[in-house]
Amino acid sequence: MSHVHGISVDPVSTKILIATHDGLFDATTNTQVKVSEATIDLMGFTATGQPNVFYASGHPGPGSSLPNPVGLIRSTDAGKTWQQISRGGQSDFHALTVSGGALVAFDGQLRTSTDGTSWTNSEATFVPAVLAGSPSSTVVLATTQEGLQRSTDHGKTWKPVPGGPIVQFAAFATSVAKAPTEAIGVAPDGRVYVSTDTGLRWKATGTITGQIEAVTALEGEPGKPWIWAATTDGVQVSTDGGDSFRPAAS
Repeated sequence: MSHVHGISVDPVSTKILIATHDGLFDATTNTQVKVSEATIDLMGFTATGQPNVFYASGHPGPGSSLPNPVGLIRSTDAGKTWQQISRGGQSDFHALTVSGGALVAFDGQLRTSTDGTSWTNSEATFVPAVLAGSPSSTVVLATTQEGLQRSTDHGKTWKPVPGGPIVQFAAFATSVAKAPTEAIGVAPDGRVYVSTDTGLRWKATGTITGQIEAVTALEGEPGKPWIWAATTDGVQVSTDGGDSFRPAAS
């Protein structure tokens, strides 16, 4: 597969979508199927609490009439087509997430928005590799080279996580019915960490092999979230909180 910038797994069907340099693909089976009609280099990519609705950012490719960079774009048909929402020609959000009814994004400046149209600059000065939020929670995690940062107000204000691990990737273990309390983090060397208190305390579990490009998670048994990792060797899944991984495609 081409370089992966984001991954999403539907909490009901466990359908796997990967946002790549060449557009959005369904990676549920061994035969990946392109979902998006036009080719867009999808950088920041996030699911929402609404079925088939996604936000993304990045750059237009062949067949796309979007500005470069595309700013914030939205799909309401499961990634088949995309509409420009705001900051077209201005922002390439490399990190993007949904937090409750708000958006948190980074394009060199950390920004928040309640409607996707108007944006407020954050006073935070750190550079996040990944922003991890949930449609049903106000808590947001940011991975940085100096350690984890955590917000409880949709990304408006931030505090470092004392004693937290240095992780490059993070995700909340979402579910259909409730706000998540479990989160996962993955260090640059593939070491997996799990938190059961929305990112305050962390426990090391197993290790993901290969070069990791994106991660996501769903709620499983208590303390054992299901974890999907897009790597250069394909998508891997853990159903035991990161203790072990296997190929996800069937």
